[in-house]
Amino acid sequence: MEKKMLEKFNEVYGEGGDIREYFAPGRVNLIGEHTDYNGGHVFPCALTLGTYGLARKRKDRKLRFYSMNFSRLGVLESSLDDLVPSEKAGWTNYPKGVMWAFEKRGYTFDAGVDFLIYGNIPNGSGLSSSASLEVLTGLMLKDLYGVEELTMQDLALIGQYSENNFNGMNCGIMDQFASAMGKKDCAIFLDTSTLEFEYAPVKLKDARIVITNSKVKHSLVGSAYNDRRNECETALRELQTVVDIKALGELTEEEFEAHKDVITSDICRKRAKHAVYENQRTIRAVKALKENNVEEFGRLMNASHVSLRDDYEVSCEEIDILVDLAWKIPGVIGSRITGGGFGGCTVSIVKNDAVDTFISTVGEKYKEAVGHEAEFYVVDIGDGAHKIA
Repeated sequence: MEKKMLEKFNEVYGEGGDIREYFAPGRVNLIGEHTDYNGGHVFPCALTLGTYGLARKRKDRKLRFYSMNFSRLGVLESSLDDLVPSEKAGWTNYPKGVMWAFEKRGYTFDAGVDFLIYGNIPNGSGLSSSASLEVLTGLMLKDLYGVEELTMQDLALIGQYSENNFNGMNCGIMDQFASAMGKKDCAIFLDTSTLEFEYAPVKLKDARIVITNSKVKHSLVGSAYNDRRNECETALRELQTVVDIKALGELTEEEFEAHKDVITSDICRKRAKHAVYENQRTIRAVKALKENNVEEFGRLMNASHVSLRDDYEVSCEEIDILVDLAWKIPGVIGSRITGGGFGGCTVSIVKNDAVDTFISTVGEKYKEAVGHEAEFYVVDIGDGAHKIA
C-alpha cells in the first residue's frame, strides 16, 4: 500500500522534497461505552486498521488534501488563513480542525502542506475513523513543524478539542486516546476523569476478537449523541443537590440507587443509571481479565449491551439482531454494540474453533433478517500512532 500511496502522491502533487509517512489506528472499545464524558472508565484497544498519511511541507500557505478513499473529490484546496469549518470542506474539516486547535494552543505554521491519506477503517462503522485522522494530523504537524514538546497524550487532547469545538461533536477523550496511546496486544484501562491509565494485556487463550459491521452508518454529529450527553448532565446537576460529586462516574451502584429519585425525568434517570452501572461493569471486567476469567468478562460485555439497548437507547434493530444471533452461538464468550451507537459495529469474543461458524451463521441469518450483508473483521490489537520510517 505504501508504494501505491507514494505513486499517487507523486502523481497528484509532483515528485521530490521531504515526503514523510505516518499511521494512526482506529479503535474498538471492549467495554465502557458512553462513560468517557461521564468521568468513568473505558477499556479500548487500538487496531491494526487505521489511517495512513503522506505529507510534505510547502513553500506557501496553501493546504492541499487528497483522500484515496474519496478520489472522485480530487484535491481539496484550502489555506492556513481559512481554518473555519464548512460543509463544502467535507472530510478535510477533521485535519483543518486539528490545525486550528494547534493555533489555539499558540503554535503557528510558517508554511502549508500537501497531505494524502488512505484509510482501511470502514467509514461510519464506529471504529473511530475520525479520531484516527485527527491523531494522524496531529502527529504529522508535530513532526513536520518540529513541535517536540507535545506528547502523544497532548495530541489526543488536541484531537478531542478540535472535534468538540471545530466539528461540533461533543465526544469524550476515549477515541483519540486509544489511537494515540495504543499498545500491541494490550487494551487501555483509562480513568477519563484523571487520564490515569494502565495497559492491560489482552491474552485471549484460544479466542479472537471479531468485529461485525452492521453496514448501518451512523453520523453522530447530527444524531442523538449530544442529546445523551445533555441528559446525563441534567441528571448530574440534580444529583449534585444531594451528593458531592463532579461526575456520574464517581458513584457506585448503591449510591446511585439511594439518590436516584432526585432525578426528575425518567429518561435522564435511565441515562444516568447506564453511566454509573457501565462504569462499575468496566472496572469489574478488567479485574476479571487480569484473573484470566474471560467468561466473566464476556458476561459483563453482554450486560453492557442490554444497558446500552434499554437504558441508554443507543442501539438499533440491526445491531440488536447481530447481538442476539451472536449470543445463540456456542463458543461466543460475549458480544455487544461498540462505539457511539445508532448503527456501526458489534464486538464479540469468539473461541477460535467457533469463528468460522460465527461468521457464516451470523452472516447468513443477518442477511435474511435485514436484506443486506454484514462485514466481519477478525482483528489484532496494534500499536498507537507512529511515524513510518
